[in-house]
Amino acid sequence: MTPAHDAFAALRYRDFFIVTLNQFCLTLAILIQEIIVAYSLYQITKDPLTLGLIGLAEAIPFISLSLWGGYFADRFNKQTIMKICLFFAIPAPLILWSLFHAHGLGQITTNSLAWGIYAVIFSLGTIRGFYNPSATSLKPFLIPRKLYANGATWTTIGWQSAVIIGPMLGGFMLAFLGRETSLFSVAILVSICFILVNLLQKRSFPKIETENLWRSLGDGFRFIWNTKIVLWAISLDLVSVLFGGVIALLPIFAEDILKIGPEGLGYLRAAPSIGALVTMIALTKIPPTQNAWRNMLLAVAGFGAFTLLFAFSSNIWLSLFALAMTGACDSISVVVRQTILQIYPPENMRGRVAAVNGMFVSSSNELGAFESGLAAKYMGAAMATVFGGCMTLAVVAISWAKTRDLFSIDINKGTEK
Repeated sequence: MTPAHDAFAALRYRDFFIVTLNQFCLTLAILIQEIIVAYSLYQITKDPLTLGLIGLAEAIPFISLSLWGGYFADRFNKQTIMKICLFFAIPAPLILWSLFHAHGLGQITTNSLAWGIYAVIFSLGTIRGFYNPSATSLKPFLIPRKLYANGATWTTIGWQSAVIIGPMLGGFMLAFLGRETSLFSVAILVSICFILVNLLQKRSFPKIETENLWRSLGDGFRFIWNTKIVLWAISLDLVSVLFGGVIALLPIFAEDILKIGPEGLGYLRAAPSIGALVTMIALTKIPPTQNAWRNMLLAVAGFGAFTLLFAFSSNIWLSLFALAMTGACDSISVVVRQTILQIYPPENMRGRVAAVNGMFVSSSNELGAFESGLAAKYMGAAMATVFGGCMTLAVVAISWAKTRDLFSIDINKGTEK
């Protein structure tokens, strides 16, 4: 029997280890490609709008198709869907390479290059809309229920590690290996992911009970709406990210407030992920699922408080500390939310619930960046960040008052009193 204190307990299950490694490699590939494409396109066009359109090109199909992806994840074999999605993702970096190469030879215009890139990113957003619900809802089938919190921690550790390494590696590869070699390396990474998913043991999954598509999609929303702890966990995350996120404003802080230039911006961008990674490692030994709802509210409150500290800071070291602590607090709430989303939904509904959650998280990130930019335009970056931190604390206060009955729930039992 696996000891309860074993920090590596979830990773000792072969298929869970493979899926976690697959997630790390895929996130690494996505972020390396993101750095290469964004930097190269901006270098060619000198138009900041092109960067916003890259994100929009991926967000539109992902948000639009996530619910359908959740339906397919619950209706068909999740592993088969992942294989198909990865197979069609492999050519994407090679097509991007061919577009940049053709532009370099003068065979296509800059406008054609940009629209070609948007089309590739749009197709990747479409693939992601089907891939993510299957990949997310697969994990609970790979480990015992008692290891869900440990598994959620390792899932986030893998993701945060890739988030730290990916952008730095992408910049290094672009500078020393060139665009073509770097994009070819991305294709190799995605191919490795395809191989890893094919190494998973074959398994069957519970099927959804209803055959009607729209009723089936509605079942996911109804379950979330009728399960208080799931509804509040998703809502709390959505609102805190929508108002409290400061990532979009970091270039303004680096250039105009802290005056640390592009090198300092890199440190600021990495700080939340470093704080999250260190915390995640600690959470493998001390999972936050005891008094889980209280811990989640305190973590989101900490996120808001350290956002305020960052807003008022004029010292680089204090700013780095504040950002690292926002990442640490966010990682605690992520583990609690992921554990809730793995335990509470019925097995035949996990794909649709994961899809709804993914849709809200993605939209809150995109809309949060827009909200931050809009607020900064009229209030200034510092005051916009203060506003976001205060809104986050206000949401926690309201949640604390409205959800006192959730404090006594043991989420590992997966029931509400």
